[in-house]
Amino acid sequence: MVVYLKWIIPVAFVLFGFLAGIIFERFVLKKLKALAIKTRLPGNEIIFLSLKGIPKILCFVAGFYGAVLSLELNQVIPSNVSNTLQKVLTAIFLYAIVIVFARVAAGFVSLLTQRTEGVSASLLSNLAKICVFVFGILTILQTLGFSITPILATLGIGGLAVGLAFQDTLANLFSGLYLIISKQVRTGDYVKLETGQEGYVTDITWRNTVIKEIPHNVVIVPNSKLASAIFTNYHLPIKEITVTVDVSVSYDSDLEKVERVTIEVGREVMQEIASDITGFEPFVLFEEFGEFSIHLKAFLRVSEFLDQRVARHMFIKRLHRRYKQEGIEIPFPIREIYTKERRQNLEE
Repeated sequence: MVVYLKWIIPVAFVLFGFLAGIIFERFVLKKLKALAIKTRLPGNEIIFLSLKGIPKILCFVAGFYGAVLSLELNQVIPSNVSNTLQKVLTAIFLYAIVIVFARVAAGFVSLLTQRTEGVSASLLSNLAKICVFVFGILTILQTLGFSITPILATLGIGGLAVGLAFQDTLANLFSGLYLIISKQVRTGDYVKLETGQEGYVTDITWRNTVIKEIPHNVVIVPNSKLASAIFTNYHLPIKEITVTVDVSVSYDSDLEKVERVTIEVGREVMQEIASDITGFEPFVLFEEFGEFSIHLKAFLRVSEFLDQRVARHMFIKRLHRRYKQEGIEIPFPIREIYTKERRQNLEE
């Protein structure tokens, strides 16, 4: 009977820790989250997402730790077993805190990269998480009494071996960092590879760059390949792009009128699909006297690469309608073909 009484307090500690974790997460943490949402401070959501599931673990570990101390005081378990259990529980407690800090670091890096145009969130947030985990695990080992100096030395030697074994992986990692730092490729940029694939860069991970094509296919390019490839970035140095449309008019046309009408149509199209662009006026350049028409180019400006297709579509439709209204002729190709018989008749 006395032995059973010695287990009552330890079991109570464990149950109290378990219940405290549930109560704290379901009620206290929920109230704090609602209060934080009202304040609208940046990073509130990240902090509370980082704490998800952790309070229950901490409270349970704390309760278990109290139970171990109680069992040791009541001489139910020997001191050496108690010390081992305490070290294990301390390691679990500290590791849970490391998880929180790693989540917070990754979350805030992601938040920062989202606010910084063109910066990849995935690679940088994962690196931040890895750094926190490495530093946290070394701190835990130091706290538990392990000397980390031999570990660091072993990691240095092992790192060399790992580096030789994973050359391609490390090459992709550092190439991804190079692409981000140099800003040659940014998330959201529209790029075209030398192999012909083109699309929006959606992410730069530790190994690959993900490009989403217009038909919603995904092209996966190793970072090292992209860093050494020839590609066109249609969002650098700016997203705005000039659209050119080839037009031909009859030799009988009034070129002053043609220029005025074409510019008016270009202005209408730009006002509809690129109203945010200021300081640019559509213009026309006559190029050459063709075989059956006068050739000219119309120049418009749109906000980004894909808008040029819509702009060209709208411009051709409206210009065709407007030319009809104004009596401006778009001539068909004309060829005069002389047969042998006709040539003889003309000579006679």
